[in-house]
Amino acid sequence: MRLLLSFALCTFFLYRETEGAMSEAQMKAALKLLRNVCQPKNKATNEQIDAMHRGDWNQDRNGMCYMHCILSMYKLITKENKFDWQAGLTAIEVQAPDSIKETAIHGINSCKDSVKTPSDKCIAAFEIAHCFYLDNPDAYFLP
Repeated sequence: MRLLLSFALCTFFLYRETEGAMSEAQMKAALKLLRNVCQPKNKATNEQIDAMHRGDWNQDRNGMCYMHCILSMYKLITKENKFDWQAGLTAIEVQAPDSIKETAIHGINSCKDSVKTPSDKCIAAFEIAHCFYLDNPDAYFLP
């Protein structure tokens, strides 16, 4: 599994550097891969993840740590548990399909200072993801 993930991430970053933005299908595949890696690692249930997509952010530690895994894979959270919004902007500008660029950039800018609890990596990631959702629930794109 680790080898598959490493290969997928390397392919993802090489593609980014050589080809430009991903297609919608490639974006969905990348999100599915991240969910398939982070969900079992953090014991988050389908119900928990689906609840976040519906706006129910009443999560236990597993759901919060799932979001940390997702943001870590995207390299959007620093070792100090701060949102690396500059890396997010760069990634969106280079990788994202045109259909989500504008709303994703707006969300990143809106959520620059969303971390209120940097002492806990899972809560910090949860705060970032929740901010993305609140910024535009219809355009929430995290897996």
